[in-house]
Amino acid sequence: MDWITWEEMKAIDANCEQLGLLPIQLMENAGSSIAREITNRFSGGKILLIAGRGNNGGDAFVAARHLCQYPQFQVDVILIGNAAFIHTEEAKRNFLLLKHCKVNSIKEITDSSDITLAEMIKNTDVIVDGILGTGVTGKIKELESSVIDLINLSGKYVISIDVPSGNFKTGREQTKCVKADLTITFHKMKEEFTTPEALMYTGEIIVSEIGVCSHAEIFAGIGNIRTLNIRTPDAHKGQAGKILIIGGGPYTGAPALAALAALRTGADIVTIACPCNVAATVAAFSPNLIVSSLSSQKLCLKDIPFIKDLIHQHDVIVMGMGLGNEKEVIETVRQIIPLCKKLVLDADALLALEEAETTDSEIIITPHTKEFARLRKRETSVNINERVEEVISFAQEKKLIVLLKGRIDIISDGKKVILNRTGNAGMSVGGTGDVLAGITGALLATNSPMKAATCAAYINGAAGDLAFKEKGYGLLATDIIEKITYVIRGEQK
Repeated sequence: MDWITWEEMKAIDANCEQLGLLPIQLMENAGSSIAREITNRFSGGKILLIAGRGNNGGDAFVAARHLCQYPQFQVDVILIGNAAFIHTEEAKRNFLLLKHCKVNSIKEITDSSDITLAEMIKNTDVIVDGILGTGVTGKIKELESSVIDLINLSGKYVISIDVPSGNFKTGREQTKCVKADLTITFHKMKEEFTTPEALMYTGEIIVSEIGVCSHAEIFAGIGNIRTLNIRTPDAHKGQAGKILIIGGGPYTGAPALAALAALRTGADIVTIACPCNVAATVAAFSPNLIVSSLSSQKLCLKDIPFIKDLIHQHDVIVMGMGLGNEKEVIETVRQIIPLCKKLVLDADALLALEEAETTDSEIIITPHTKEFARLRKRETSVNINERVEEVISFAQEKKLIVLLKGRIDIISDGKKVILNRTGNAGMSVGGTGDVLAGITGALLATNSPMKAATCAAYINGAAGDLAFKEKGYGLLATDIIEKITYVIRGEQK
């Protein structure tokens, strides 16, 4: 069975909207599928839909509108809270539509002592739970908590929308969750339902298809960006990531581009470790850069103790940009790899991967097709489907994340695969790969490797697309860096 997490589902929903499938359309499909399941299972009776003020409540409102068209059902709706505080425009619109339908009654409950609630639960046949959606953590508020207790004590048949309302993941002493007889979840089975704790509350689970655009799941989009961890208002320097760039030598601009991209992506501190003969040149790129000079004119074995100390001071290591491929350089990289807990490997550093010990490190590699062919010792297929299988296989074998750069980027952890189609031919200019590596490193500091690689590919390509609108084929890697913040904030200028 194909599983996804609730977080992935939220990303898919947002990607659908980016593609043109509006949230209200998905809500309509979800609500109508709930109504259809009820009409298939029951020949008639009293249906009580208990809705919260979020999108789960919106799904319940849609279901009520469809159900009340069947004369064999008496449909009642309870809104937990005040209608003025319904959270989304889609849910609010569907609530207002109920006033123009043959719903038996619509009640707003704002106090758990309101006897109307208990009476309506007592006098119904089936309860539809649309109170709370996914992402609930901690203690449930008093009103919702009391409603959950009444539902669980009712002895009625309970259908939960998407997920039983409450929280079944915090431990028995804190658990407060609707015990459903049936949970109707959408699009795909949720990974969170695989635990024994969840199955105590979900009852039977069915998956209802709601018309999700396949490309919203296959390709990275704005929804993936919205799942990124963001810093809290009380965050202090260093919490958003300390990145060490190891690069430079034959190419002085490469590590500077990676470092500037990491800073624009939100890293707090970025240090560049580069050969002594280029340190001053690299530092001159920007006063924002911290540069640590190595002992000689190339990365060498005697630098390892110094680099080891730097590694301990940073969260993520990004290595390879501009280093060159001399034998001692590659051997030094090979010995550095096992010292890193979180690592992004690019360019010439990829040559060291074959013989390096990777232990349990989180590693992302960012090869282009020729580098990938060199790693695998066979040509990279030009067929996209075959190329996807090659990436999955290699990621699985090496136990790392592959971000294969190309006209369509391919990202895989050996299990799941996501494609990225942002970017343009103007990005064939030198330095764009260094920018990608820097973005990836910054995101890896506070996110999972797969999420970091996926979002980095999207951000780099989308920033390149914005730069292309202004510069055309004259765009530079630095132009892409300046557009990173626009993409992360969801701006299209």
